[in-house]
Formats: sequence, structure tokens, C-alpha cells
Amino acid sequence: MCLAIPGEIVQIDDAVATVQIAGSLRKASLLLLPEAPKIGDYVIVHAGFALHVVDPAEAMESLRLIRELASFADEEPV
Repeated sequence: MCLAIPGEIVQIDDAVATVQIAGSLRKASLLLLPEAPKIGDYVIVHAGFALHVVDPAEAMESLRLIRELASFADEEPV
């Protein structure tokens, strides 16, 4: 299964952004976006590509839910 994750753009070099995701920095191509994003925007990243810009509140909620789901993986099976 693949998962697209929101991240904040912290740097842009041509058509490649450096995106902060959960404290890690990743590179993401901006070539699939219809409009150029700016530093501070949140984008959904999948397989090294930014797919679309999202509202910061939506990005935070998505990250919260992803962390919550990950916490279930640490639990012992019933």
C-alpha cells in the first residue's frame, strides 16, 4: 500500500522542493502542480512528487491521524 503524506515546503530550487515531513527533509518534484507553490505551503507528497497544495489545518489533521494509526502498530495483538 502507498501513502501520500502532507509536508511543508521549506525550500524551492527550480521545480524541486525540500519538504519537511515529521521532522525529516525530503525532496519532491513540483512538476505535477498546476500552480507554483511557495515556501510555507503544505503539499501532499507521494513517490517523490507533490500532488496538490493543501490547507495547513487539513495537513495537521492528516498528520495527526497518521501518527494515531502508527501507534496502533505498536500495540500487542488481542
